[in-house]
Amino acid sequence: MYTVARRLGLLLAVIVSLMVIVNTSPAADRPNIVLIISDDQAWNDYGFMGHEHIQTPRLDQLSKQGLTFRRGYVPCSLCRASLMAMFTGLYPHQNGITSNDPPAPAAANGKQRGRGPQFAKLREEMNQYVTKSPTLARVLGEHGYMSLQTGKWWEGHWRNGGFTHGMTQGERHGDAGLDIGRKTMQPVFDFINESQQAGKPFFVWYAPMLPHSPHNPPERLLNKYRSVAPSDSVAKYWACVEWFDEGCGQLLDHLAERKLSDNTIVAYVTDNGWLQDPTADKYAVKSKQSQYDGGLRTPIMIRWPGKIAPQTSEALAMSIDLMPTLLHAANITPPAGLPGINLLDPAAVAARKTIYGECFTHNAVDLHKPATSLKWRWCIDGQLKLIVPETANVPGEVVELYDLAADPWERMNLAAERSAEVNRLQKLLDAWWPGK
Repeated sequence: MYTVARRLGLLLAVIVSLMVIVNTSPAADRPNIVLIISDDQAWNDYGFMGHEHIQTPRLDQLSKQGLTFRRGYVPCSLCRASLMAMFTGLYPHQNGITSNDPPAPAAANGKQRGRGPQFAKLREEMNQYVTKSPTLARVLGEHGYMSLQTGKWWEGHWRNGGFTHGMTQGERHGDAGLDIGRKTMQPVFDFINESQQAGKPFFVWYAPMLPHSPHNPPERLLNKYRSVAPSDSVAKYWACVEWFDEGCGQLLDHLAERKLSDNTIVAYVTDNGWLQDPTADKYAVKSKQSQYDGGLRTPIMIRWPGKIAPQTSEALAMSIDLMPTLLHAANITPPAGLPGINLLDPAAVAARKTIYGECFTHNAVDLHKPATSLKWRWCIDGQLKLIVPETANVPGEVVELYDLAADPWERMNLAAERSAEVNRLQKLLDAWWPGK
């Protein structure tokens, strides 16, 4: 009897161990990942960044709970190029996506610029660039993740990016995906539920078109800011910033309600800046599409309770760092050749002294030659920022040098009086990418 019982016990132990092996995959132990991307928001338009009137309580809370880089940057102040830089971990000149649209037909103007069979053909050709690059969703999918695309998405169908789930079917900007954050949060909640039922980690690309125009916030928020804003157009923009913050709160609350917060990395960045024109419903100079911090700078936050100590950093960080950072956190080796660093590695962060970026034309000049669409290259070394124009696309522009510590809004060009610094930084810029 003892022998039989012992054999049965051993057999049961083997069966249980096999069940554990079958049901516990490496993917099941990996953290979930949520990437929150603001759309057209200036770097200081947050409570935690010191804005006098705009209230962002949920993002303020997120900044206290994780690692916050106050001096974060995107490489390009144009939304499509910026989004794909963070999604591929590559600079626009490396992944080929430099502009919002392909070259416009010669006779096109106004609304006709984005129409016609030739333009559609070029647009589809441009959409294929993302299929040829490693993407965050694609790499995570190779390691067992389910992934969801929502919100802003220029690259055709969501499958082009390597997502397993998505909302956008292929129209410019993001079609059905643009309902997220403005009309509904349900697709995100349903996806999280589906991934939990499947026993797989998830990645959510949460990129609502907010506070991006149209600036049509709920009346309750607009009324809140009308009494303090200098104009109605500013009040509308400020209200849209808080509207975006509310959606972020709904997402974070859902994670908490599902008891997923502790095993979910939440990262935050904006695609490019926006300075509201006080006289009209448009952006002011030195913001979106410009070479200035009003279009390039953004806070970057990473929260992982119990794994990342809450702290604030004044070190330089970039959106292209997110892909290697998130992959390292998930114990996945990033693709070779990514130029970004792991922001969770203090030694790598401390060793970085200089960051680089590039701004391009709204419509590409030549889809196959990134340098033909170049407007400016820029670099920041410590607190010094050099901007070098490509005069073929921005005739009349001059080299600019700013001391960001003393002049954060870049009002005083020091290039003429500090020529030695200009020459030093020019060499760094040319060594990074000559732009020719």
